[in-house]
Amino acid sequence: MIHIKHVSKIYYPRRVVALQDINVRIRPGEFVFLVGASGAGKSTFLKLLYREELPSEGQLLIGGKDVARLRQRDVPYLRRRIGIIFQDFKLLPDRTVFENVAFALRVTEASPKEIRRRVPTVLEMVGLAEKERHYPSQLSGGEQQRVGLARALVNRPPLILADEPTGNLDPQTSLEIMALLEQINRMGATVVMATHASNIVDMFRKRVIALDRGRIVRDQERGVYSNEAKHLEVHPG
Repeated sequence: MIHIKHVSKIYYPRRVVALQDINVRIRPGEFVFLVGASGAGKSTFLKLLYREELPSEGQLLIGGKDVARLRQRDVPYLRRRIGIIFQDFKLLPDRTVFENVAFALRVTEASPKEIRRRVPTVLEMVGLAEKERHYPSQLSGGEQQRVGLARALVNRPPLILADEPTGNLDPQTSLEIMALLEQINRMGATVVMATHASNIVDMFRKRVIALDRGRIVRDQERGVYSNEAKHLEVHPG
């Protein structure tokens, strides 16, 4: 699914090294936690995967295709195969729940019939079938994140990238979102989730990749948040 070879990311002109010589394989159907302090490189790691950023060095393959070498006109096709979940939800405030999820289908030129069929199905899956006419301002934080999850799922992507998806949620709601992500993973999707939530990492015991100042310092099957990650919180950025 994902093969990252000697990838580095340097932000110019200040030459800030966000990632340095990253080498990792993520197999289809894996669930991976990406942990580390703020500024460790987690968000950059994810942005490279959906080509929000380009690597300064190295090769990043998704499904055998070099993401950095894609023509600009092919980038939307890559992103159709990736569902992205954000900490701050990124919902359109002037559109209903239904319309927010449908937007992800409209950009892929799905037919109105397909939209009417698929949006209710995915809203049912995340427990929002009765809220499709509500606006984001009428929803709790947990409900807004469920909308974000539905939007990420509606195109049935094989890869889900989640950037601190429980960061703004209370513990109980966080566990509900995690249960949904685990369900999606059991259905076959690969999930890569950046998080600071040590309790969630320790509870779910998935593969853990720990970053420290742009380098991978641990890659562990059925891992925990671990001491080296807990003590990285002092780093700036």
